Amino acid sequence: MPSAQDPFYVVKSEIQDSIDKLQSTFHQWESTSNAAEQGRLTKEVRAGCESIEWQVDELDKAIAVASRDPSWYGIDEIELESRRTWTSNARSQVVTMKKSLEAGKGSSTTSHSSVNGMRQELMRLPSSHKNDTYNQYAARDNDDFIESESDRQMLLIKKQDEELDELSESVRRIGGVGLTIHDELTAQDRILEELGSEMDSTTNRLDFVQKKVGMVMKKASTKGQIMMICALLALFIFLFILVFFT
Repeated sequence: MPSAQDPFYVVKSEIQDSIDKLQSTFHQWESTSNAAEQGRLTKEVRAGCESIEWQVDELDKAIAVASRDPSWYGIDEIELESRRTWTSNARSQVVTMKKSLEAGKGSSTTSHSSVNGMRQELMRLPSSHKNDTYNQYAARDNDDFIESESDRQMLLIKKQDEELDELSESVRRIGGVGLTIHDELTAQDRILEELGSEMDSTTNRLDFVQKKVGMVMKKASTKGQIMMICALLALFIFLFILVFFT
């Protein structure tokens, strides 16, 4: 048994209240003889009928959606049929009032009897013929609703696919940039390694040369000084002779 908090019963209660109020206004329309008041009530009843018809249509769409998987909504086929019967009855009541408005209110006994007949029809459940006709309209509405819902879902899926394609393209571009940066960093790292190796090799060579020069300087320090003194002395003598004897 569905809960009283089921959205269907909440909406059903609201629609039934609207129908009750509309029937009260409709009875006022039947009983009034004032032309101005009747015109006002006619507009009010007509607007109420259109509003209730729209609400019943939306409720029929909800029933059609629930009929695709009743167990998921916690209902069965009997409950679905009960809901369809109620909406059919509500629609029939509204249609009867609209027909009364369209026919107008006559002053003759025949017209009064016709209105009474419509009022009796208003309080009865719809006939099987009307049920069949309504079921045909409901089935067509359900098909239209399902088709429009399917189209909407297809458009949504297509839009999501396009967004995913754009996202994939962005990811590919970012991946390509990342690979390029990786290659650049790898090349620079290789260059730095080679430069470091060359610097180490050059440092080792400089150390070796410095050690050799140091050793040579230590060995040749005394001899070098004597030879330098001798060379300077010979140069001095050569210059002296060149200046004074030429």
